Amino acid sequence: MNNFKVLMNGIVKENPTFVLLLGMCPTLGTTSSAINGMGMGLATLFVLVCSNVVISLIKKLVPDMVRIPIFIVVIASFVTLLQMLMQAYVSDLYATLGLFIPLIVVNCILLGRAEAFAAKNSPLSSFFDGLGMGLGFTIALTLLGGVREFLGTGKIFNLTVMPENYGMLLFVLAPGAFIALGYLIAIVNRLKKA
Repeated sequence: MNNFKVLMNGIVKENPTFVLLLGMCPTLGTTSSAINGMGMGLATLFVLVCSNVVISLIKKLVPDMVRIPIFIVVIASFVTLLQMLMQAYVSDLYATLGLFIPLIVVNCILLGRAEAFAAKNSPLSSFFDGLGMGLGFTIALTLLGGVREFLGTGKIFNLTVMPENYGMLLFVLAPGAFIALGYLIAIVNRLKKA
C-alpha cells in the first residue's frame, strides 16, 4: 500500500471534519480561536498516530471478543500520557481545552481508524494513516478556529488584523461554529468539484 496515498487520504479525500463529519464535539467546542483549534488537532494527532501503531502491533494478540475494549484502553493510555505532558508543558492550552482533552478517548475518529485501518494493516501504514487523519483534523480545526477568531475578534492567532471594534461576537459563540463550519464544508465541496 502506498503510504503517501494513505497520508493524503486523511488530509483531502477522507478529511475527518470536512468530508466524513466525524469528531464534531471537539470541532465545534474548541475552535473559538486558531490556537485552540490547532492545539486540539495536534493533541488528537498525537493520540491517533500512537494508538494506530500500537493497535497494529498487537492486532494478532487480541481476541475478537475483547477487541474494542482493548482498543479503548490503548487510546485511553495515550490520552492520559498526553494530559500529563500538556499539564506540564502547555498548561494554559490544557486549561483552555479543559474537558475536551479526556474526551479524545471517545472521539469516533480514533476508534474508527483503529477498527477500520490499524487492525488490518501494518504498523508503518497505520502510522501514515494516523498522521494523515490527524493532519486533516488539525488543518480543519485550525482553519475553522482561524475563521471564527477573525470574524469574531478581528484577530488570527491572537494577532490583530482588523481594528478592535470589528469583531462579530456571534462567531466566537457556539452558533458561529455551526455557521462557519457549514460555509467551510460548502467551500471544500465546491473545490472538490472544480
